[in-house]
Amino acid sequence: MTAPPARTPPPATPVPVLYRVEGAAVAAAAVVLVVLTGFAWWWLFALFLVFDLSMLGYAVDHHVGAIVYNLGHTYVAPFVLLAGYGLAHALDATGWTPLALVAACWFFHIGVDRALDFGPRPLR
Repeated sequence: MTAPPARTPPPATPVPVLYRVEGAAVAAAAVVLVVLTGFAWWWLFALFLVFDLSMLGYAVDHHVGAIVYNLGHTYVAPFVLLAGYGLAHALDATGWTPLALVAACWFFHIGVDRALDFGPRPLR
């Protein structure tokens, strides 16, 4: 009987210094967005780990994990949420402010990750 192959940790891609600075700037802008929309700053920390649920894809394998992680750690999704909030706000619709909060927390998470050298995962 042979032992199952050992699982290796997922490979990481180093983040260039410019992207680390950009990440820090995005995280700072997210803090400003949270404060300007009237939410408490602690929401940034309360929701911080929610976005790391995208790592559950690694339970399948490295390739699926990298795809799911990268989709959860791109600026596109929070930007779409923020645009939705902006559109609703422009149309004077009420009740859409939580979109801005989730978008800001998501931007904050990605920005902090990039600033701390956690970048996109390679697909191999």
